[in-house]
Amino acid sequence: MNTKTPLLIIAGPTAAGKSASAVELAIRMGGEVISADSMQVYRGMDIGSAKVTEEEMRGVPHHLIDCADPSETWNVVRFKELAKRAAADIADRGKLPILCGGTGFYIQALLYDIDFTQMEENTPLRQRLAQMAQERGPEAVHALLAQTDPASAAAIHPNNIKRVIRALEFAQESGDSIAAHNAQQREKEPAYNAVFFVLTMDRAALYERIDRRVDLMMEQGLLEEVTRLYKMGISRDSTAMQGIGSKQLYGFLEGEYDLDEAVRLIKRDTRHFAKRQLTWFRREKGIHWVDLDRFADRKALWDYMQETAQEALGI
Repeated sequence: MNTKTPLLIIAGPTAAGKSASAVELAIRMGGEVISADSMQVYRGMDIGSAKVTEEEMRGVPHHLIDCADPSETWNVVRFKELAKRAAADIADRGKLPILCGGTGFYIQALLYDIDFTQMEENTPLRQRLAQMAQERGPEAVHALLAQTDPASAAAIHPNNIKRVIRALEFAQESGDSIAAHNAQQREKEPAYNAVFFVLTMDRAALYERIDRRVDLMMEQGLLEEVTRLYKMGISRDSTAMQGIGSKQLYGFLEGEYDLDEAVRLIKRDTRHFAKRQLTWFRREKGIHWVDLDRFADRKALWDYMQETAQEALGI
């Protein structure tokens, strides 16, 4: 008998319909949802993060949504600590923890209880690297990482300056590659009795869905939402502003290009992001890939997921 805490994971690319599936399975199986999304944690960033609404929650409790201000720094270490606590609390109350989101690094951190080497913030090295990025551009810092830790440089986009700097810090302090460290952590046994679904669909259909969703977000007031944050003085370099939508609209608000170009960039970057999400999940073990195109309707999809989860979890 498996004595580990059960955990149902629903992941996949943006716009694949993860939230609706998580809510339905929570209703069917007596669960509560833990968000594994690095942007839905921020209060007041509802449209851009496609945050699940109260109506869409259908009475199912959701955790790790609206738990930080946009001015705060949010990271995987903080996520893991709070998600681990939420999963334990949900299970202690006889409910099923359901982890739902597209941030693969967050999911991996909780599933394998990854040990992150904590470092003090604002170390002299971090300050020097941040200054280098400001003066010479993020590519200069990324080039330094490519010399120090080629594997990590290949996995981290040059514009993700926080992760680039973290990898350089890790290399200096530990003498090891953060990519190698994370690979070792992935080889650990899962900390949970987990069943891991990844929703997928035809690539062209997914991209069309993404484009439609961006248009809908603009209609719902994404520009107004980002303008409010901009006027609040939230820095373009802050963690909260790294989400797709905010970044591109900040460029528009600062006069770098017009609104049509901002929307085009949001669609393009969201498509690229969805591709990276799928690449990340392909590296994971024991995935149940759920091809949405195979199911006649959502009921058939949810019946399959429920039966598979109950069998895998032994509940």
